Amino acid sequence: MTVKNLDDLLGEGVQGRYVLVRSDLNVPLDGSRITDDGRVRAALPTIKKLADAGAKVVVTAHLGRPKGEPDAKYTLAPVAQRLSELLGAEVALAGDLVGESAKALTGGLADGGVVLLENVRFDARETSKDAVDRSELAAELGALVPGGAFVSDGFGVVHRKQASVYEVASVLPAYAGGLVLAELDVLKKLTDDVQRPYVVVLGGAKVSDKLGVIANLLTKVDRLLIGGGMAYTFLKAQGHEVGQSLLQADQLDQVKGFLAEAEKRGVELVLPVDVLAATEFSADAEHEVVAATAIPADRQGLDIGPASRELFAGKLADAKTVFWNGPMGVFEFEAFSGGTRAVAEALVKSDAFTVVGGGDSAAAVRQLGLPEDGFSHISTGGGASLEYLEGKELPGVVALEEKN
Repeated sequence: MTVKNLDDLLGEGVQGRYVLVRSDLNVPLDGSRITDDGRVRAALPTIKKLADAGAKVVVTAHLGRPKGEPDAKYTLAPVAQRLSELLGAEVALAGDLVGESAKALTGGLADGGVVLLENVRFDARETSKDAVDRSELAAELGALVPGGAFVSDGFGVVHRKQASVYEVASVLPAYAGGLVLAELDVLKKLTDDVQRPYVVVLGGAKVSDKLGVIANLLTKVDRLLIGGGMAYTFLKAQGHEVGQSLLQADQLDQVKGFLAEAEKRGVELVLPVDVLAATEFSADAEHEVVAATAIPADRQGLDIGPASRELFAGKLADAKTVFWNGPMGVFEFEAFSGGTRAVAEALVKSDAFTVVGGGDSAAAVRQLGLPEDGFSHISTGGGASLEYLEGKELPGVVALEEKN
């Protein structure tokens, strides 16, 4: 990939120059409280480098999935506060995206100052399927930073063809931020000249979310470990009873195809051998350890069991490269967090190149109090990572490449 990057921009000089930065600040909230600030901290280095170099930094980002209009539930106010704390300087929040408040704040921005625009998805044009709509918004964003540059640093959104990710790169001189470059460098290590054994651990709720990536990984990996809610569709495809566990019956034929393809290619596909079967989906549900092949009809699996944890850890022990995406169970409930913890701890102990694929996996690492430096890399973009590993082009990266 040949793109201009943040260092190129800094080398050109940014003192007194506007720079529009697309960050990924889509953090989980409990009301107005940020429960995991990982993405804010990941966005900080690029913003700080620009501010320290005297740029007038205008940050745009989204939060949640508002319906194309202002919604107080999705305001970026908590993010602006946390960004201010981490940066050690006030980050003013505009009351709108490209309106009077945004124009006033950006127009009065001092060298080295930082402004955060309100949620970009409050404007329906951001995610419009009409390129004309998106281009119109991109032009208005560009007008906020006259003579400025654009830095794409929100890896978690580069797989989206959206105004602040894709079209804006054609409006302003465009550069890849440090976070985007770091993420792409890691993903290349998972696809080019991989050190083997190469083991991938996939979890999460639905097989359907990972159809493409499973199909592609079966041509690349030595071992594929399946846990989480998606494991029950695999177990059902093998003919086992899964009780009330999460099941995507419409994916059974697809999963049977995966099982056959894995056998044909000599890929070791590992499923849980036992699970924690609960009477209901709740934090304090009564539960017991049962064989994964004999889940009672009135119970649902909410985590992999102790034998499965030992099995998975053993299958990771000799790995040289590991990619993990998706929890092994309902890690948000303490009683059902053991499987996810076991996988994470196995990776911490490993000498392999270990990548945590963003999303719930990254959140679990932090919630379970595990050392982040125990992993080679924790991604900020679950969906973007999966699409890259699926072999898809990432529009936000393509837009940068087209400028070179």
